[in-house]
Amino acid sequence: MLVDPHELAALLAGEGGDRVRVLDVRWKLGGPPGHPLYLEGHIPGARYVDLDTELARHGDKAEGRHPVPVIDDLQSAARSWGIDDGDTVVVYDDLSNLSSARAWWLLKSAGLTDVRLLDGALRAWVDAGFALESGEPQPAEPGGVTLEYGALPWLDIDAAADLGQNGVLLDARAPERFRGEVEPIDPRAGHIPGARNAPATGNVGPDGRFLGPAELRARFEAVGAEADAPVGVYCGSGVTAAADAVALTIAGFEPRVFPGSWSAWSNTERPAATGA
Repeated sequence: MLVDPHELAALLAGEGGDRVRVLDVRWKLGGPPGHPLYLEGHIPGARYVDLDTELARHGDKAEGRHPVPVIDDLQSAARSWGIDDGDTVVVYDDLSNLSSARAWWLLKSAGLTDVRLLDGALRAWVDAGFALESGEPQPAEPGGVTLEYGALPWLDIDAAADLGQNGVLLDARAPERFRGEVEPIDPRAGHIPGARNAPATGNVGPDGRFLGPAELRARFEAVGAEADAPVGVYCGSGVTAAADAVALTIAGFEPRVFPGSWSAWSNTERPAATGA
């Protein structure tokens, strides 16, 4: 599920015989927009993916800030990126994969079997000495991939509430947001009652690469995750929750993401917990 820059360069050179499609998923809460950064420089052949419009849709507030797109829209977008059934898809961003993990989770959920993250993100590619290209590429030859949700388990709001009380529900946000000390964007501060804090930023080292499986396993076990029990994860709007889901998968767990996350929960009358 991870690929390093040298492995990606080999894939792009055609070694191994697999067809690879690379997606640039640069996005940050509050900006700056990712597309101008993509135009300045991106991995050769990469297609820009807009997280707000292609990996999410706009819905009712109770669905959260980034509801999952309807499957026909996601399939149309994936075909516009040139993806066919059986392709290897590599995703990256410039934020230690905190954003591109959303593409990994969504495409895996929709049935793509070989989706990988560039470990260390764009920084690792540049640090390895590989070149970037600039500008907008020619449109991709349309692909014919067929997508259908159901390959990964999700949590709805009731299941998330139950897991918070009777299982392990992890909150991937920063500690101060989890504790309810600050809330920069959603209508209420706090966290889902019973949730435990596992910030997604703690899954990577100083170089932006994911920690090893044993280290990640110990990190999640320290907040109550068990290999033989369900573990759920949420964040602000379903983006960095996917980064925790990646790390949990690397560690050997089978995570279930609550896509609506706190942005959905805080727009209901359900209780909010505060503090550690």
